[in-house]
Amino acid sequence: MTTRVAAIDCGTNSIRLLITEAGADGRPVELHRETIIVRLGQGVDATGEFHPDALARTFAATDTYAKLIEDAAVPRDRIAFVATSAARDAGNREEFFAGIEQRIGVRPEVITGDREAELSFTGALSGLGDDAEPVLVMDIGGGSTELILGERDGTIRSARSLDVGSVRITERFLGAGPPDPADLGRAARYVDELLDGSGVDLAAARLWVGVAGTATTLAAINLGLDRYDRSRVHRSTITVDALTRLLADLADRTVEQIRAIPSMHPGRADVICGGTLIAARVARRVGTGQLVVIESDILDGIARSLLARA
Repeated sequence: MTTRVAAIDCGTNSIRLLITEAGADGRPVELHRETIIVRLGQGVDATGEFHPDALARTFAATDTYAKLIEDAAVPRDRIAFVATSAARDAGNREEFFAGIEQRIGVRPEVITGDREAELSFTGALSGLGDDAEPVLVMDIGGGSTELILGERDGTIRSARSLDVGSVRITERFLGAGPPDPADLGRAARYVDELLDGSGVDLAAARLWVGVAGTATTLAAINLGLDRYDRSRVHRSTITVDALTRLLADLADRTVEQIRAIPSMHPGRADVICGGTLIAARVARRVGTGQLVVIESDILDGIARSLLARA
């Protein structure tokens, strides 16, 4: 019987599903991949709790995923629901746990920042070829940013999960936009402090890889796509100069103007400037000259982990 698994990654901004099975050669074969923006982390940075509306949106998305998993005939013991930054911080997360378990039959696993970094690195490596090393993987989420420096064989030299992401930095510093230059400056200094204390030698990287929504969205904008296209985004590059220009352009627009960008997911429009700021501050410390954007990420890492123990 074919081994089939379902991985769900529930972050601060989005909840994502990947259903895969083991191919004849043992490598994962993607059957279904989907992203729904739910903004689970709405207000968590300020209140320390999940907002009722955020829980309702997340539960509705989980209902959708539960039906997809049932239709794919994935056994319950081969489903993983992984929750990251927002769930680590929320005081009322038991309500979240109960709602998810009721809908999908498994209890969410709230992973540590270190585990999140490890899974992000594993997922990113699955999308790389015979590239230079050491590799720096950057995963900018809604509530946290993972930075992992390691080798293509999976060896991790150093890793850190920073308590800053596109949603968190937007709520804390930037607001609805366009952001005031003084607020951009304060946000940049805050990110710089975290990067300087991260313990990850960013300058040692010979390949800089970006995964997840901020990086892939920026790649689509940089390519000028009239709609989002995973095949064109995967392994595309953004030069450091282009990244600087993207930040300046996004910081000069209203949320409505950003939302009108053809390849922009509407649910990312109000936080993409914050995510771009984080990427731009990392770029100042990495000497590769460009960011390589990969479409495989923590979700692929979770699925591979499930297949390995199936």
